[in-house]
Amino acid sequence: MKLIIFILLANSAIQAYSQAERKYIRKGNSEYEDGRYQQAEIEYRKALEKDPQSSEADYNLGNALYRQKQYDAAATKYNTLAGKGKDSEYLNRYYYNLGNALFENQKYQESVEAFKSALRNDSRDMDAKHNLQMALKMLNENKQQQNQKDQQKNKDQQSQSQQNKDQQNKDQGNKNQQEKNQQQGENNNEEPQPDQMQGSKGQITREDAERILQALENDEKNVMKKVLEQKEHIQQVPLDKNW
Repeated sequence: MKLIIFILLANSAIQAYSQAERKYIRKGNSEYEDGRYQQAEIEYRKALEKDPQSSEADYNLGNALYRQKQYDAAATKYNTLAGKGKDSEYLNRYYYNLGNALFENQKYQESVEAFKSALRNDSRDMDAKHNLQMALKMLNENKQQQNQKDQQKNKDQQSQSQQNKDQQNKDQGNKNQQEKNQQQGENNNEEPQPDQMQGSKGQITREDAERILQALENDEKNVMKKVLEQKEHIQQVPLDKNW
């Protein structure tokens, strides 16, 4: 008898919780329809406190989060529900809304997969087909933009590499020229070698120098000969000059 009473009391408690959960869901739906999505979120969370397994409260909470642009949180809700769902009608709804949340978050590849899953559960869903086309379009545009960015990046890298190479060549050329100039300066500062003589117009060879010296010696001999001749001539002149 006591066991029966306990069961009856337990059933009464479950019904009371169920009624409280439904009350919060209805109130959340009213707030949602009036555009008060934050208040709707609060009511749906209250419903889940009464019944954590309430798929309806969880789904509506995801919608309230989506309307507040909390796309990551909403996608998490839809994804969790899809993982637990078995009915194709509900699965179509979960995946459709999951695709929308991912699309708004610019996760186009994942959005495409979600819309495909929605269509697998209801191939007649024209909204899912339309949104799938939109997601595919955005995915292709993103790929094209990424390819253009990659090409431009490669072009910039090649241009920078060529500039670096040109600068290195220029620096090496300047270094070589400096070394050449330095070497020339050292050569200009060297003393003339013993077999060379410096001149205003350049250098003369040893043979030229010897010829010059020989010419000078010959001139000197001629001069001395003339001096001797003049000396002899002077000796022949009388000491007293007649007036």
